[in-house]
Amino acid sequence: MIINRTYELPAEAAHHPGGLLGAFGQASLGETLRWFVSSADHDGFVVDATECGPGLPPPAPLAEPAPWPSDQAVVISVIPTGIGCAVGGYAGDAGPASALLSSACDLLITNPNALNASNFYAAGSRIVYTEGYSIDRFSCGEVDLHIPRANRIGVIIERASDQALAEVFNVINAVRAVHGIDIIDYVVTHEPIATRSLRHGSGAYVGDIGRPHVLLGAARRLLSAGATALAVTTNVQGLTAELYTSHFNGRHPNPVGGAEAVVSHLLTRTFGVPAAHAPMLNFTESHTPAWVVDPRSSGEFVSTSGLACVLLGLHRAPQVARRPDCPASTRISTADVIAVVAPATALGSVPVLAAARSGIPVIAVRDNSTILNVTGASLGLTRVIEVDDYLAAAGALLALRSGISLEAVRRPLAAFGATSLPEQPEPHTAIPQPLSTR
Repeated sequence: MIINRTYELPAEAAHHPGGLLGAFGQASLGETLRWFVSSADHDGFVVDATECGPGLPPPAPLAEPAPWPSDQAVVISVIPTGIGCAVGGYAGDAGPASALLSSACDLLITNPNALNASNFYAAGSRIVYTEGYSIDRFSCGEVDLHIPRANRIGVIIERASDQALAEVFNVINAVRAVHGIDIIDYVVTHEPIATRSLRHGSGAYVGDIGRPHVLLGAARRLLSAGATALAVTTNVQGLTAELYTSHFNGRHPNPVGGAEAVVSHLLTRTFGVPAAHAPMLNFTESHTPAWVVDPRSSGEFVSTSGLACVLLGLHRAPQVARRPDCPASTRISTADVIAVVAPATALGSVPVLAAARSGIPVIAVRDNSTILNVTGASLGLTRVIEVDDYLAAAGALLALRSGISLEAVRRPLAAFGATSLPEQPEPHTAIPQPLSTR
């Protein structure tokens, strides 16, 4: 059972010994899958949370994190789903920004929705495709990330029509043949998983799973067969053509992102393996004969299924523990993180709050607007570096990585001691005299 709740925390919560992370931990009524601050002002904070209810199995045990850094400059880029991010809130449209940020560090950890674009997927070797639950646990120092040489992927396919299943199998076979991805097996469920999209009062999209036992049962079968990562494809219910049309036209948040996040969070929480969800069949209906959608949505619009990018992303998605059956090439910990990058109006996520608690700089990108207004000032965060766009964010990362003071690069540069110097008299200006004619 999945439960969606809204919490109200007083303004004093910002001064809790554990910050807002600690304050919410005391206030929450259940085990949290996903949460974020959706509103912040002088009266207090509103938190949108998705929790595990009765009937779900216990979470996988967390592995002991490494005590020392790996001498790599790691950056976390958080682009939340379901809140209408101008960059990354559509279909893989944060790919260029993510590539730019990754060029300014050794490894960039980012969430799947920033890169997923159905048949289109571009992520260089420096980008670490990481499910949100793992990013939250990693940010809090509870786990390390182990980047494998390759995962063995199992695919959970919701029961559907023969036509839809044929599309899914064609995508799976294409990814195997073209990219060499190791997909070891699949399970078609006997009944629907019943993934539904819901919307909180904040306007952010979340989700529900009507039959989590169906999802978890299929996952167990694939893990028993040797899978080390799980891809899920279902049709998300509860959405109208009008919502999709508005989203494709760039005027509405991604209506399926919150539901997708709940599916992947639950799988990673329960089994401790990377997971990601894809819509089985993308919505492409239109009342307009020739419809050119917003460029940010076009990758999804021209693809029948959303599955291909998920399979490509999971190929080297990190494990949260060392696995003898999945050799890792790299291990990273929070000691390697030099900064967290996030939209300036959506700083209420776990990675940002954990960074603020640990003294890790937060780079807030103003141009990546959202439907929220949760800023560093409203949260009482002190180490927030506000920049205009991802071009400036990459420059800030290069400075942090090189140990260059950001203040020293900006102008005007304040002079230390200038206010303590005695006032100097105005310099005397001599009046020029005419030259003598004698």
